[in-house]
Amino acid sequence: MEQFFITNGDFIIKLVLAMSLGMVIGAERTLVHKEAGMKTHALVSMGAALFIIISEFLAQKYAGFSGFNPAIIASNIIVGIGFLGAGSIIFQDSSSRVMGLTTAAGLWITAGIGMASGFGFYSLAIVATVLVLMVFIVMNIIEKPLQKYSNNKSNKIEN
Repeated sequence: MEQFFITNGDFIIKLVLAMSLGMVIGAERTLVHKEAGMKTHALVSMGAALFIIISEFLAQKYAGFSGFNPAIIASNIIVGIGFLGAGSIIFQDSSSRVMGLTTAAGLWITAGIGMASGFGFYSLAIVATVLVLMVFIVMNIIEKPLQKYSNNKSNKIEN
């Protein structure tokens, strides 16, 4: 068993880091009662890391084959997450509002963090996670008074 961890330690670290960073982002989303929480963000990040690890293994295995491009896997992660994000966007007819854009963007950046972890860019993944949390937390603090001000302005115009 010890040999398993020694032999596979590199990709275990990549997957665990990706999952952990996704869970941290998801925890913030859960605390503010958003649809995609810890499990979703952890799976998106870890899934992206897994596909990057697979693409690296394939690059090694098929290095001599012409026309093989392992970067296609990475580019398709971005496209696939776009579809997942699109599914989280809801248009509310009654208020003509679009909801879920931040959730979609959060899933997209979480996939990027997973990709960074999968490539072994640990510092980049951690810094990106901190910046995402800053956007979510700081912008939430700043947006509340702005929304209140905007709502007050709208009410005055309607009256």
